[in-house]
Amino acid sequence: MKYRGYAYIYTIGCQMNVYDSEKLAIILNSYGYETTDDMDKADIVVCNTCSIRHKAEEKAFSFLGRFARIKKNKPHLITVMAGCVAQQEGEKAFVRVPHLDIVLGTQAFSRFGKLIDAVKSGKQKVVDINDSSMIYEAMPATSCTDENKISKFVTIMQGCDNYCTYCVVPHVRGRERSRTETNIVEEINLLVKAGVKEITLLGQNVNSYGQKEGLISFPQLLAKVNDINGVHRIRFATSHPKDLSDDLIYAIRDLDKVCNHLHLPIQSGSNKILKKMNRGYTREKYIDRIFNLKKECPDIALSTDIIVGFPFESREDFNDTMNLLREIEFDSIFAFAYSDRSSAPAAKFSNQIDEGKKKERLNRLLELQEYYTEKKNKKQIGKILDVLVEGKSGKKRDGFDHALKNMEQMVGRTESNKIVHFPSKDVIIGDIIKIRIENAYPHSLWGHPLGAQNK
Repeated sequence: MKYRGYAYIYTIGCQMNVYDSEKLAIILNSYGYETTDDMDKADIVVCNTCSIRHKAEEKAFSFLGRFARIKKNKPHLITVMAGCVAQQEGEKAFVRVPHLDIVLGTQAFSRFGKLIDAVKSGKQKVVDINDSSMIYEAMPATSCTDENKISKFVTIMQGCDNYCTYCVVPHVRGRERSRTETNIVEEINLLVKAGVKEITLLGQNVNSYGQKEGLISFPQLLAKVNDINGVHRIRFATSHPKDLSDDLIYAIRDLDKVCNHLHLPIQSGSNKILKKMNRGYTREKYIDRIFNLKKECPDIALSTDIIVGFPFESREDFNDTMNLLREIEFDSIFAFAYSDRSSAPAAKFSNQIDEGKKKERLNRLLELQEYYTEKKNKKQIGKILDVLVEGKSGKKRDGFDHALKNMEQMVGRTESNKIVHFPSKDVIIGDIIKIRIENAYPHSLWGHPLGAQNK
């Protein structure tokens, strides 16, 4: 059934949630709802939630809670909780948000339209958190209508079979299942026709893509995407260290469109903690994989995820993590203090770490990493790098307004995922241009363009 109105989608969490929100927008558009950035105009409000940390979960409930008063003045407004918290809470979500209309689980997107129909017909408090062995396919006929047409996410698989003890993903997104390469390539071709230049392939563990289904391997999928005309850059996330194969290392080395950057979560530098986390590798195995990677790709940029304050983490365990940073010298890290999730086994572990200690350790880790990030960035000074122009920059550098007042300050990203700010008056978003790097800062680079390479 077709309706008329506006839909507002609020996204919390990871890249996969951003991708899922685009799928939800496609569904809503097919039902007659036009997406809007103005929440006050909305006839349906969707909060696409994340449950990876307690703070993200509370953010979702806080956002939806504000609509209790709004619905009194706008009774036709439909409120929807979608995603991981919806899958986790089910009917319990109505206890904290009594005015909620729909709870839409991570595997129920294909049934979203029918749930809207049910609410429109007078049904109250509709829930769908039923599992599905199929991945919902919604091709991006309308997903490129937002401002960022340059870089897009494409999910190649959903769920996870690893069951790390701190993680809720297998509980809220189900077991691992992969899309066919035919559907993935079709989606990317549609994105390219809409002007997309950079594709990021998403999965909880992209390295194991297709293994359960007997499909092609992940390196073979990268080769297929590399052959698509119009794709200029390929990124992927996330790789699991235990499954990082030599074939994938060779693909990063040999496929010209695959970016020279790898995000490889270590989580801890302590073997004791890695075992408690059920990560399936040791510190030594991780370092060996990094050694092989750097041997084949000497200039590769590396980033990682780290959890501090995991149960049982001693001072020595934390020092192992600090020493790992010193040994590998990552370009960047995403670091978090451990947060209990009720459905994850680690929530029941004894030897929980004091919150004050977690915060102190996290600050020390981030301070150390800032040194290495700036060190890596300073090595870029004087180099000429290819930068994909993403848009206008919100930052200003000293002297910019006086020396270059007739130019706009723009921002883009290198192949190694470094942010570059630069002045220009004639570049177009989506250009790949050569920029000479002149200054380096803790989180970005600054330079001047030499000219467009392609468009």
